[in-house]
Amino acid sequence: MRVKQITNIDGFYKALNQCEGKVELITDERDVLNLASTLTQFIGLTTVFSNPNVKEYEIVCCNPEDFKYIEEFLVPVK
Repeated sequence: MRVKQITNIDGFYKALNQCEGKVELITDERDVLNLASTLTQFIGLTTVFSNPNVKEYEIVCCNPEDFKYIEEFLVPVK
């Protein structure tokens, strides 16, 4: 799903912990961040959110069932 914002970052992090498969954030530059890693969450997402050049990105759930945990925190690109 193409996303322009993640709301409630703390809630999003908690929801990621419920996911059974990999959840990845992919930038337009094709950087892939594995959001299962706490280190990646901290460093990667901080970098993505603080970079004004990153306007949108892709969130991919390798296990489609995991999307139900995180979808409420995602603001899709329309």
